[in-house]
Amino acid sequence: MAREHQHVLDALDAAKTQWYHFTAIIIAGMGFFTDAYDLFCISLVTKLLGRIYYHQEGALKPGTLPPNVAAAVNGVAFCGTLAGQLFFGWLGDKLGRKKVYGMTLMLMVICSVASGLSFGDKPKAVMATLCFFRFWLGFGIGGDYPLSATIMSEYANKKTRGAFIAAVFAMQGFGILAGGMVGIIISAAFRSAYPAPTYEQNAAASTVSQADFVWRLIVMFGALPAALTYYWRMKMPETARYTALIAKNAKQAAADMSKVLQVELEAEQEKTQQIISQDRGNSFGLFSRKFLKRHGLHLLGTTTTWFLLDIAFYSQNLFQKDIFSAIGWIPPANSMNALDEVFRIARAQTLIALCSTVPGYWFTVFLIDKIGRFVIQLMGFFFMTVFMFALAIPYNHWTHKDNRIGFVIMYSLTFFFANFGPNATTFVVPAEIFPARLRSTCHGISAAAGKAGAIVGAFGFLYAAQPKDPSKRDAGYPAGIGVKYSLIVLGCVNALGMLFTLLVPESKGRSLEDMSGENEESGEDTRAQNYGENRTVPV
Repeated sequence: MAREHQHVLDALDAAKTQWYHFTAIIIAGMGFFTDAYDLFCISLVTKLLGRIYYHQEGALKPGTLPPNVAAAVNGVAFCGTLAGQLFFGWLGDKLGRKKVYGMTLMLMVICSVASGLSFGDKPKAVMATLCFFRFWLGFGIGGDYPLSATIMSEYANKKTRGAFIAAVFAMQGFGILAGGMVGIIISAAFRSAYPAPTYEQNAAASTVSQADFVWRLIVMFGALPAALTYYWRMKMPETARYTALIAKNAKQAAADMSKVLQVELEAEQEKTQQIISQDRGNSFGLFSRKFLKRHGLHLLGTTTTWFLLDIAFYSQNLFQKDIFSAIGWIPPANSMNALDEVFRIARAQTLIALCSTVPGYWFTVFLIDKIGRFVIQLMGFFFMTVFMFALAIPYNHWTHKDNRIGFVIMYSLTFFFANFGPNATTFVVPAEIFPARLRSTCHGISAAAGKAGAIVGAFGFLYAAQPKDPSKRDAGYPAGIGVKYSLIVLGCVNALGMLFTLLVPESKGRSLEDMSGENEESGEDTRAQNYGENRTVPV
């Protein structure tokens, strides 16, 4: 027997893909574009910061950031992101997705600009200011993860939901690409306007005073895309699922969705009230036994896979600098001036993003609703494991000059399968499998576990990869286990990712309410009605 009235949530699941969906992808995606730009642009300017603020008279090599300063500059944003994911994820379920969405964006705009400003011109003052504002920039970025994913999952229809959420995340690729391109344009403009000798020719003159503006402009540019989308974010209505299921205002949910999806959803109160009353029977909290029973393994799966993925994903700086040097993209530091070095690092990052990062994201977008999240994640971890071991076991072979192009190809494929794999799916799945009232919180917890992995990957392995030979070690670092054994450990980390993927359910083609169990009836009447509609009788 057909239903008399279509339910507002059923209407969302069945709605045809239309212009509003693409608008939502761009509005939510521009936050991720900014996130990626802000998080990755710092790697373009760390060498420049070392030359400007840590130059030593008479040194054979240009100045570099001391290990503790480098760790602070690069890592403080990750710490802020982790805190922001937990806080704004929780707040998104308490106050609503839309209210909190604007806060995160404004924080990103203000702190992007403030990161490029500094109190005084002494190294300590500049680095302290940069670190302070990058922490709060990270805090805002952290909020964007659970909110963007949740908003997109709650707007989308079930047929293309995976592709829409993955498309929001794929904007990260364009953010990394934009970082490289902005770096190229600004450094090229300053290099042309203020020519300088190489460090070898004249150490003091190789870093022109105007170079101080270069890193500030690159860092501050991140405020622009975030500011441009603020107005449109504020015009987006609250998601119907939040309004109906959590705010308990089915009439408002129907009105909001009628406007944006051009579907008549006026007489929906009765049906929506039914799912609300069902939901009351399931209104367990995050720390309840019922949540543990229903979603405990799911949350364990989403947190561990994201944690393990980010260890591998953010440890890429282990061998990125060696790769760029090996293939001649970045010559020895003392054979360049400061602006030349920024230009070459930016060009290298842009090429890597163009060839492996961006295509990987979009492979996921196009295939996620065809082959499913589970297959893509398992396949991604599998190939990352294979390529890590293929780099690690014959590592000495890859260090010979003739074999370095092969090393670059293997490295690029590892990166490609991270993006056409768990880097996208770990973001998509937590936005689909948890109840509406806990969706943003659980996504935030999963994402925070990922950032904890990023901190381990970026800094733990920076120390671990240091060779035993003191002459080959980076200045100021103790001996580690070396690159070869670090790669073997990373291969094992990816293999563990495959194992924990088995805990994560497939959500392809299923409604959010089915996945979270919110459609389960709590009363005998609704159960009987359900049996009647499906023409089956309980025995």
